[in-house]
Amino acid sequence: MSLSITLLAAAQIVTVSPDKSLSISIADDGHAFSVSRDAEPLVVDSPLGLDLSEGGLDGLELKAVERKAISRSLPLVATKAARAPDVYNATTLTFRAKGDSARMLKIEVRAYDNGVAFRYVLPDAGPIKLRGERTAFRFDGDLSCLTSEYKASHENDWKVVRLAAMDVRKAYDLPAVCTSKSGRTTLAIAQSDLGGYTSSALASTGKGFQVRLSPRLDDPSLAVTSDRGLTTAWRIVMVGDRAGDLIPSPLIGNLAPQPVGDYAWVKPGKAAWDWWSGPTDGEKPTMERFKRFIDFAAENNFPYFLIDAGWALNATGCCDADPKTDITRADPAIDMPALVAYAKDKGVGLMLWVHWKHIESRMDAVLQRYADWGIKGIKVDFMERDDQEMVAFYERLAKATAARHLLLDMHGAFPPAGLSRTYPNYITQEGVLGAEYDKFQTKRITAGHNVHLAYTRMLLGPMDYTPGGFRNGVPEGYAPTEVMPRTQTRRGQALAMYVVYDSPLQMVSDDPSAYQNAPGFEFLREVPTAWDETRFVGGTPDSYVALARRAGSTWYVGVMNNESGRSVDLPLGFLPKGKFTARIWSDGATPTDIVTSSRAVDPATVLKMDLKGSGGGVIVLQPR
Repeated sequence: MSLSITLLAAAQIVTVSPDKSLSISIADDGHAFSVSRDAEPLVVDSPLGLDLSEGGLDGLELKAVERKAISRSLPLVATKAARAPDVYNATTLTFRAKGDSARMLKIEVRAYDNGVAFRYVLPDAGPIKLRGERTAFRFDGDLSCLTSEYKASHENDWKVVRLAAMDVRKAYDLPAVCTSKSGRTTLAIAQSDLGGYTSSALASTGKGFQVRLSPRLDDPSLAVTSDRGLTTAWRIVMVGDRAGDLIPSPLIGNLAPQPVGDYAWVKPGKAAWDWWSGPTDGEKPTMERFKRFIDFAAENNFPYFLIDAGWALNATGCCDADPKTDITRADPAIDMPALVAYAKDKGVGLMLWVHWKHIESRMDAVLQRYADWGIKGIKVDFMERDDQEMVAFYERLAKATAARHLLLDMHGAFPPAGLSRTYPNYITQEGVLGAEYDKFQTKRITAGHNVHLAYTRMLLGPMDYTPGGFRNGVPEGYAPTEVMPRTQTRRGQALAMYVVYDSPLQMVSDDPSAYQNAPGFEFLREVPTAWDETRFVGGTPDSYVALARRAGSTWYVGVMNNESGRSVDLPLGFLPKGKFTARIWSDGATPTDIVTSSRAVDPATVLKMDLKGSGGGVIVLQPR
């Protein structure tokens, strides 16, 4: 690390990435910033600032500039890589407000080779009431962006829209993924480290986006209150030559607080699941039904079985928080200690679904009961809020589950912002329009949507899409059904999701009967859910996505196609020197068919894969 401190007044304070390709400039009065890459303007003359209820941040005077350079490698737990390079140049600008308040404001800036980030710090010891941020992102030109309209559940599709065509009355979810004016850069607007803060959306301005903070429930005129000072979330611009280059990036996690303590106990893996194949309100709990899923998990070496809604005493279905429900006691038909013991004897750990309102008020008592039972994790649902109090609930729950060695899966959740890096037991989450919508009277889970997710939502962190539907079909003739649902994508795509989609806890969502003698199920049995390395191989958001992931010395390639059939080339230059055997699963003649083959390959090989519309394929590459 190198460090220098200067007092100066300049028109722009520039922070440049280690490779000199990317820069972020802050005006010396703290009112605006710009970002450029390889001499191309990306974000231009965009507002900075905080709106405090008590005022006092107008007329800033630059008092000091502190610079440092960081180069380190961060160990990771159960995610898309074993380590994350964390190499950046940092600048901290200290301002003093003019006038009577003399309030201090710091802007912390980082420039990486693959993105820039900044946040505000109010170091004052006194209380803070924040109404909003003035932060905006103004782009050079009428860019084309992949966006998803904001909604409380964060379950929406992604559409390509020009900035000028966006509805200025609407807000959009993070990330917004745009192509620069020249087409040479893909950039994504994101956030990280919400601790003590609130989440946000992006309001359209016609020329870019304005950060819109989620308001407090107790006083919607405020976004954040603090007794002592304030540190905001990081505002991030991720960049890459191609849209897929953003997928392996560890930037969101690197900007979050790193984990403290030993998380070697966090065990990634696949889970049998009883809800997706059954009725939405859940089936009547019985020991026999639960043992059937446990047996299925054990037979296929899946380490978990997730018991969804309906297991608790006086449960009333999946969506309500009935005050009569007691989540520290099981339904009379269920002997939970006996069920845990049955599963443990077969090498399977149990996870339990709960409504967030049932756990929020007595968190410690509930979690201790689950730990005493021998439960391995919980799925918490239906928060559908992202205000400051809800953000604090997420952090409190992640910390409390970690203390008891419980995995945490959040549904009805806002998109990730780095908390899974701080607490690796926070192993996956929703905040995605996923496979549950195959059960509803909608046809929104298309192959094109599934491809979009890899280039958008998945940039932020783990994504509990809940793959594994094996009643595969195509859009023509597709009809949604609630029980034993079908998909409108082919078997090859169902397999590829287990490589492409990032989720260290991955559901095997269909009923056990769907997998009996099913082509491709042997791949689901062996594919890992956490990785040592991730590489983008090819594709675009409007065509297909191909990713390569390494576990030990074995590489796995997953390819997901949209609705248009195509033949794609898959260069294997990511392989180390040597000879490998490639085992290939690709689309067959019908939506449920798989064609398998094998051949010898090396790093110079370019494999060709013929993809049917709404299909995909997978490859396993092992040293010979």
